[in-house]
Amino acid sequence: MKKIAFLFCVLLALSSCNNSEEDFVIEDAEPQKPVVDFGFHYDEFNVHYDTIQSQDTFERILKKQNLNGKKVAEIIRVVKDSFSTSVRYKRPYVCLRSKDKYNKLQYLIYQPTRLDYYLIDLTDSIIGYKKMRPLKFKVRTIAGELTGSLTQTLRSMKVEPTLSGRLTKVFAWSIDFFKSRKGDKFAISFTERYINDTVYDGVDSLRAAFFEYKGEKIYAFPFAQERNGKTDYYDENGKALKNFFLKAPLKFVNITSRFAKNRFHPVQLIWKAHKGTDYAAPSGTPIMTTASGVVEQAGYTTGNGNFVKVKHDKTYSTQYLHMSRILVRRGQRVKQGDVIGKVGSTGLATGPHVCYRFWKNGQQVDALKLKLPNSQTMEGRNLPKYKEFMRPLKRELDSVAEVTFRKKSKS
Repeated sequence: MKKIAFLFCVLLALSSCNNSEEDFVIEDAEPQKPVVDFGFHYDEFNVHYDTIQSQDTFERILKKQNLNGKKVAEIIRVVKDSFSTSVRYKRPYVCLRSKDKYNKLQYLIYQPTRLDYYLIDLTDSIIGYKKMRPLKFKVRTIAGELTGSLTQTLRSMKVEPTLSGRLTKVFAWSIDFFKSRKGDKFAISFTERYINDTVYDGVDSLRAAFFEYKGEKIYAFPFAQERNGKTDYYDENGKALKNFFLKAPLKFVNITSRFAKNRFHPVQLIWKAHKGTDYAAPSGTPIMTTASGVVEQAGYTTGNGNFVKVKHDKTYSTQYLHMSRILVRRGQRVKQGDVIGKVGSTGLATGPHVCYRFWKNGQQVDALKLKLPNSQTMEGRNLPKYKEFMRPLKRELDSVAEVTFRKKSKS
């Protein structure tokens, strides 16, 4: 019994010590900051959060706040010139009420989007505002190696996958992403948007990037020349990345058969020339015209299946075979990147793919080996300004890449 009593006293003493330490920590801790949003200190109000329900209207929301019909009509009349009084399902709104016995509504804040909000001020006269949450832009520069597709690699680095689409558009004329391999290195600098300095709102702009392709670093820097003010991407020497033709009519697929003077045809079972490049993809995948031009032919033949031929100028034409659907008509003008059909297996084909054919001066040639013309080059008068703009961005990319790859080599 004495032992039990002794143990009880020890535990009590230890408990007292722990409580003393906890009391000290709490007493010494920094007081909690009030919640601030939309420019209001929420601790000054009775705050009520809600969301728009399926049957809600702007009028019904106001009536939920114990406002009579006359007051509601007056509010709607005053604010309708400041913003739309329509509401969207599941969008949030906040009611700020006075902290007294009356619990009177002072402010109502409705958010039609994450960035925009409508504020109704009832503290004195009725005032309605349409406002925008403060945006902050943060620069992020990363470097890495492809571990799969570009989208998968960026996602693993906690980067919004939509950046992948921007990058493939920028480099579409310089890099054949069909031939990109695991381990290919890259560095990217971009800005991200944050609402209220904390809520992530996506990638805003691409500042600079490089990809290693076939052992060579290909840089991309955005720059607007003085003559037309249009922003294009250029390499470190001021050469435009955008070529007259895209590298391929599809995105992220496999080349299954190349241009060849003699190939065993999988359907006809004979040896014959294959004057195109086959890109395999699931049926229904969009097929893009690789350059702007006019649809010269759109139809069906036994061998080609559904096909489209586009004339780009006096020198170049391209053709796209075995479509499941044709989405353009003869004589139609198309722009580079426009979807002109869907991948299929019509005609003499063993599976879904597009056979991409290329003509130069009336002769079919291998598009993968052809040196294609560039778009407008950097004007000499703009080059010094461009070099001055580009240099610090290039240093930033190279520096981050050097540190990243040095760490990986040591690990």
